[in-house]
Amino acid sequence: MARKTLTMEDAKKAVYGGCILGGGGGGWIHDGLQKAESTFSIGQPELVSIDELQGGDYVVNVSLVGAPSSKEASVSSDQFVETVNRMLKEFHHPIKALMTNENGAATTINGWLQAAATGLPVIDAPSNGRAHPTGAMGSMNLSEVDGYVSIQSFAGGKGKRQVEGVVKSSLESAGKIVRSISVEAGGMVAVCRNPVTVDYVKENAAVGGITQAIELGEVFLSAPEGPERIEAVASHLKGRVIHSGTVSYCELEEKGGFDVGFVKVDDLELTFWNEYMTVEVNGQRKGTFPDLIMTFNAETGMPVVSAEVKEGLKVAVISVPKENLKLSSTMYNHNLLKTIEPVINKKIV
Repeated sequence: MARKTLTMEDAKKAVYGGCILGGGGGGWIHDGLQKAESTFSIGQPELVSIDELQGGDYVVNVSLVGAPSSKEASVSSDQFVETVNRMLKEFHHPIKALMTNENGAATTINGWLQAAATGLPVIDAPSNGRAHPTGAMGSMNLSEVDGYVSIQSFAGGKGKRQVEGVVKSSLESAGKIVRSISVEAGGMVAVCRNPVTVDYVKENAAVGGITQAIELGEVFLSAPEGPERIEAVASHLKGRVIHSGTVSYCELEEKGGFDVGFVKVDDLELTFWNEYMTVEVNGQRKGTFPDLIMTFNAETGMPVVSAEVKEGLKVAVISVPKENLKLSSTMYNHNLLKTIEPVINKKIV
C-alpha cells in the first residue's frame, strides 16, 4: 500500500477493529462512528504508507486525552482541527502527515477528520498498535530522549468548560498538564503533540497498525453475529477465549482523568486502568498488559470497553499475546510499565 483514499466503509472497519485492539480503552464505538460521519461530511482523507515519506519529514501525533466514562466530555470537530492548525503555527518545520496515538474505537481514526480538513495525509503507523493509559506510553519512547521538549496543543469542552491552548515542557510535565486540563474541560480534550521525523517513527511506532485495525474489523463484521464473531477475532489474532460468564462484581472509579477498576466473572478477575491490565483465573495470570485483554458481549459478540462493563452482563474474555500485536517501543519500556503497578496493585514487569 502506497497511498489510499479512505472510505466510510474503511472507517467502520477501523472503528470495530480498533475497538478490539483498544483492549478496554480507546473510546466508544458510537463516538468513533459519529466521528467518521463528521469526517466524510468534510472530505475524504488519505492513508499513506511510511515508505511514501522521506526520513527527515516531520509527522505529528493527534490524540484524545481523558477518561472514557466521563459524562461531561465534549470535543467538537472544530476543536480537533484547531489543535492541528495551532501546531502548524507553533512548530518550526513543515508537517507532512498526521498519526494517531493508538488503536481504539475512537482513536484508530484520530486524525482522519483533521486530514480531511487540512489536506494532510494520515500515516499508517499509529504511535502504538493497541490502546494504553498514559501519554508517555503513546510517545514512542521520547521519554528516553535527553532534553526533548514536548509541544502539545489542546482543545476541548463546551460552554464554561471550553479550553484551548498550547504547552511546551518536558514530556512528563506536558502530559500531566494536559491530563489535568482534560479534567477541567469535562473529561476529554483533543491534542496535537510531539512532532518527530519519519525515521524516528520507523524505529518506534506500530508501522502498519491502521491497516491491521481495518483488516481485523473486516474479520469481525464478516462473521455472523454472536459468539462466532468472538471466535473469529481470537483466531485472527492468534489468541484465545479464556472464559465466558456473567459479571458478578464491577468497580469503576475515575481518578485524575483515568478510569480505574476491577471486574469479577466467576473465578476470573480483571483489572483496568482505562485499558485492561491483568486477567487472572483462580489467581493464575492469563494475560498481562501489553498483552491484549478484551471483553465482548457473550450473546451478541459485540466488543465491550471497560467503562461499559456492568454487573449482570454476560461477557466473554479473550487474551492475545503481545508478540502477535503491532506495538510501539514504549511497550517494552520497563520504566513506563512500572507506573501501572501502584495504580492497580498488581505486578506488571
